[in-house]
Amino acid sequence: MLAMVATVFTACSDDDETASTALQSITLSQSTLALTTGATSTLTYTLTPTSTIQTGVAWTSSNTAVATVSSAGVVTAVAEGTANITVTSTANSSISATCTVTVSADAPATITVSGDVSGTWAANTIVYVNGHITVPEDSSLTIEEGVQVIFSDAGVGTSHTPIEFIVDGSLYSKGTADNPVRMTVAEELRTSSNIFAGLWGGIIATESCPEMLIDNTIIEYTGGAVNTDSPSATKGIYTPGDDFDPQITTNNVNGLYVVTNSTLRYGVSDAIYMMGGKAIIEGNTFEANGETGGEAINVKAGCKVDAAFNLIYSPNTNGFKLSSSGQNDDAGRTQALIRAYNNTIVNAGWRRDGVKGGSIYVEKNALVSVFNNLIVNCKFKAMTPNWGNPGAKAGAALECVIDYNYYTAGTAESTLAQDIADGTINSYLGYTLENEDIYPEAIDLHSIVSASAGDENTNPGFVNFAYLTNPLTDYVLNDAWDFHVTAGSPVLSGAYEGTDSNMQPYFATDGLTVNGTTYKSTAPAARFGAFGTK
Repeated sequence: MLAMVATVFTACSDDDETASTALQSITLSQSTLALTTGATSTLTYTLTPTSTIQTGVAWTSSNTAVATVSSAGVVTAVAEGTANITVTSTANSSISATCTVTVSADAPATITVSGDVSGTWAANTIVYVNGHITVPEDSSLTIEEGVQVIFSDAGVGTSHTPIEFIVDGSLYSKGTADNPVRMTVAEELRTSSNIFAGLWGGIIATESCPEMLIDNTIIEYTGGAVNTDSPSATKGIYTPGDDFDPQITTNNVNGLYVVTNSTLRYGVSDAIYMMGGKAIIEGNTFEANGETGGEAINVKAGCKVDAAFNLIYSPNTNGFKLSSSGQNDDAGRTQALIRAYNNTIVNAGWRRDGVKGGSIYVEKNALVSVFNNLIVNCKFKAMTPNWGNPGAKAGAALECVIDYNYYTAGTAESTLAQDIADGTINSYLGYTLENEDIYPEAIDLHSIVSASAGDENTNPGFVNFAYLTNPLTDYVLNDAWDFHVTAGSPVLSGAYEGTDSNMQPYFATDGLTVNGTTYKSTAPAARFGAFGTK
């Protein structure tokens, strides 16, 4: 659980409150909770900023006949049904967070697994994983809605090697919006201090994995260190001592992968690292990806990808790193092809040492169309190192389109020494100062960029997100935030709305057929970002 973190200054009065101490948001440790009749569970919360003096909260239940809640956040299941448990600031009733509690009569089934796994994990089962697990080649595993997959943090063997989920066959994780699959750790380990602890190793789809579906699935607390006895090391995928497991890895250039409506958060490394395959990555939420490096979506040679309508909050380095690194046409690892459009990227790059990235990074012969993205308080505009010198070891393909993006800058400033030294203490300066990896004569010719920090003309008008003052290094997403925009928002006009063939999704017409279902990429929306008006 995410523990409550707050500091109380008893000497202050309400008259002393400033923007830095006024409460901005509340985040609950869980957004959904399944209990059986008579069971209890404790919800905890995090206050942002942690220095707030407005620490008072009140707990309520929408249906006390189903579940009650105490003043300490202890939820008690009373009878079958559903209730919303809400924690609300007593200083500002508009700031709250809600957990949906589902109460059933019978305790969920539980199983414990390690080694080879296949078949079906039935809905609402709790699966305890106490060793590396593998979906064997020519087999499949289906995970039905509501399944909780709990990975042991004890690891494997005397080295306590973090558990990895190897997929040599096919994996179908089929949650629903109301009852997602959750791949996680024990409840008592779901704390803010473990966000970058790398408690297990993530999902690794190998060169033999033909297809994978990740739908309405939460994947969290990943990024375990790769050791010499890690399956990913013995298979030659990752390097022991150097690498940390992403949440999802793909490595089959002929594989078909769909990641949709899911949440990938709290990982030491990248959220998605693609070294091969065709993919639709759409409608997901990425949060707190990368501790000292890492991106939300990292694509290499041998991939053909549509990535759209995703919310990406505070990746360590970039929302997207798009590269044809490893390109070898003779071996089937052909040029990386990516269409990335209508994504909302917030706070990218501020937690990374140096100036390697800060929103979107395109390099090494990748052929991309990157457009209609809403880039909020990120450290830099899209970067294209070595532009004009394309090649698998140099710059991006000259046919790339990186344009019609919207760069908005709030007034929050970085106090990190590197940003003060570079003169990029806010996102506006990062967008506009001269940078050797930004080529304004070729990139973002029609994009919209804030004219100053806090430029009111480029205020996106979010329904509920204080983009002006949100701390740049913040990485915990509040469930109460709403990145839809209000009517009349400037992000609703000026976006690309043409029909050029190189600006259309790869998989909008024929789609990708996974497990007998055909998934098609959604067409670009003529606005900036993942969300329009409600």
